[in-house]
Amino acid sequence: MTIIEIIEKKKNNLILSKEEIDFFISGMLKGEIADYQISSLLMAIVLNGMNEEETFYLTDAMIRSGETIDLSSIEGIKVDKHSTGGVGDKVTLILAPLLASFGLKVAKMSGRGLGHTGGTADKLESIPGYRLELSQEEFINQVNEIGVSVISQSGNLVPADKKLYALRDVTGTVDSIPLIASSIMSKKIASGADVIFIDVKVGNGALMKKIEDARKLANTMIHIGNRYHKKTICILTNMEEPLGYAIGNALEVQESISALKGMGPEDVMELIIKTTGLIVSSVSDLSLEEAEQQCFKKFNTGQAFEKFRQMVSFQGGDLEKLEISNRIFSVRSAKSGYISHIDALGLGEIARKIGAGRLKKEDQIHYQVGLVLTHKVGDFIEVNEELLKIYLDDKDVKVNEILECFTIQEDEVEKQPLIYEIIK
Repeated sequence: MTIIEIIEKKKNNLILSKEEIDFFISGMLKGEIADYQISSLLMAIVLNGMNEEETFYLTDAMIRSGETIDLSSIEGIKVDKHSTGGVGDKVTLILAPLLASFGLKVAKMSGRGLGHTGGTADKLESIPGYRLELSQEEFINQVNEIGVSVISQSGNLVPADKKLYALRDVTGTVDSIPLIASSIMSKKIASGADVIFIDVKVGNGALMKKIEDARKLANTMIHIGNRYHKKTICILTNMEEPLGYAIGNALEVQESISALKGMGPEDVMELIIKTTGLIVSSVSDLSLEEAEQQCFKKFNTGQAFEKFRQMVSFQGGDLEKLEISNRIFSVRSAKSGYISHIDALGLGEIARKIGAGRLKKEDQIHYQVGLVLTHKVGDFIEVNEELLKIYLDDKDVKVNEILECFTIQEDEVEKQPLIYEIIK
């Protein structure tokens, strides 16, 4: 068996065996397979796909490439949540403490952002002092004590994925359902949770542009989760416009705190309540409606925010020292009418250019910068009325670039649903 034979086989749209996939992953990690050969096989997979068995074998080989996290010493039901990435997606910051307030255990490892989508790790790191790196003992003890911890991904958790993703990002091979599914599920399963919840974003600001592709990705991940006897739930959600109003790390933390107190933007609250209801009702005696109603109690009594405050405090963070830039500019509409479209991808790229995201993995984040919308799709806006505020550091942006992200028309607009589909 050689890597060339494996590349040729996939190039000819043939099915790879478990042994061939194991050979590929093992050889890649040992440095016996050159990057150009790895990239060649990745491109063949992008072009010809993989069936369910191949995708499962790839996921399994990636899990076995490094350490796995043993959460058996954490009492109770362990829940993990993942999003495929979007603009203004701060759901984990709100959902993790909210689930903990229900008595569930959230032991979560989160990644950093790359490109136009923000990473949960970066958002949390905008809180001065917050420690993303904990020992496994600290991590488990904290979850046992307060029910929640969100840290950065372990150095040797699924090293095969780190290698593959670094190459996919620079070889145009990111957009592949088998590669996306195996990347996500290998990390989720290696992280040791009992329940895996995945928010698959769909639309302009997401990796999945079409609902058919998002549905296929969700079903693929659920199939993998079932093979590992993990309860896996997917929700397909709209990313045609940013989620919430805030885009940028510290700004999104501020918006998350408002949501934890029950005062977040309408779309954020809708998604949080539906997601929490789905998870809680799937592992308890509560119905979906009862679980959703309980969310309001958690907000109103302060239980949800208290779990967030405890998590931040346990990990060394100080919310009182959270800062946003004081170099603030108002961007105003050039015309009146109804906002029919907001280019989430375009705004995400603008946020990245001003320092809220990275062009390269080694770039430094400017935590205090970003954008805060004042209007969403469907809203009516007058000429010269504020569209958004932009918080700048040492970089500038052209106003026209921002205005081009908004489409304004005379007629009223029918808003698209936030939640397209739930797949279990």
